[in-house]
Amino acid sequence: MAKRADLKALRGMIDEAHTILETTTLPQGRSERARELLNTALKLADHLLTEKPAAILGAKGGKTTAKLMTSKDPDYYRRIAGMRKTNAGGRPKKAP
Repeated sequence: MAKRADLKALRGMIDEAHTILETTTLPQGRSERARELLNTALKLADHLLTEKPAAILGAKGGKTTAKLMTSKDPDYYRRIAGMRKTNAGGRPKKAP
């Protein structure tokens, strides 16, 4: 994942290129198309700056675990659901 400062620097470069293209005209409508692409890149950079990295990693972790467990042990989720219903999970109690 890119660092926040790197994303801010990238957004600044895109914004500067967009400003430069606003003042120039290129043949065959190239400057207009470049401005459209840079507008989209600015919106994407803004979105990446507002996204929380932990939320992304957490969602990925759950999917990866699910994929691993269904390939190795297809009954895993059935067993843990049964333990949740009977409050049977966790560490065993210590013997006195």
